[in-house]
Amino acid sequence: MSRLPLQTLESAPEASRPFIERAIANNGYLPNLIAALSNAPVALETYLTVSGINARSSLTLAEREVVQITAAATHGCGFCVAGHTAVALKKANLPQEQVDALRTQAPVDDVRLNAVADFTRAVIRDRGAVPDADLQAFHQAGYNDQQALEVVLGVSLATLCNFGNNLAQSPLNSQLEPYRWTPPNA
Repeated sequence: MSRLPLQTLESAPEASRPFIERAIANNGYLPNLIAALSNAPVALETYLTVSGINARSSLTLAEREVVQITAAATHGCGFCVAGHTAVALKKANLPQEQVDALRTQAPVDDVRLNAVADFTRAVIRDRGAVPDADLQAFHQAGYNDQQALEVVLGVSLATLCNFGNNLAQSPLNSQLEPYRWTPPNA
């Protein structure tokens, strides 16, 4: 059971309703993350706005999903790991083995994607003050400074939804049940 109310289109604050309508149109259902964030219209608007900005980054969808799954697993957000697992498999076409590795924070069998995952963990671990060696490893995998900052952008997006969902403790929607993930220490 969610610790915060899971709003519906009818019960949500007026300012959240257009965002809920958009989420339902995009997903075919109302993700409980959106239902929980709807309690604070500005939080919901920020999440959706930053999501749109993140989608315009130079990182590919697969790379952005590596950031999201890595951050969600690091932050222990089962809802977000499940949601981004679905996107990684269905839209980014990442192989199941790579997604499984990301979910367990194991190395990925792709040098570039592994570099993204490692750099994402470094950004979170070091709160952005990554050691020179971590930035250099990211660069050696073929990424540039713009993309390093875009990983930070992805981490900021993940932090909002991971922490918001961890606060709410929203149950997983049935549509995401096949992608369920439980933090190892839960």
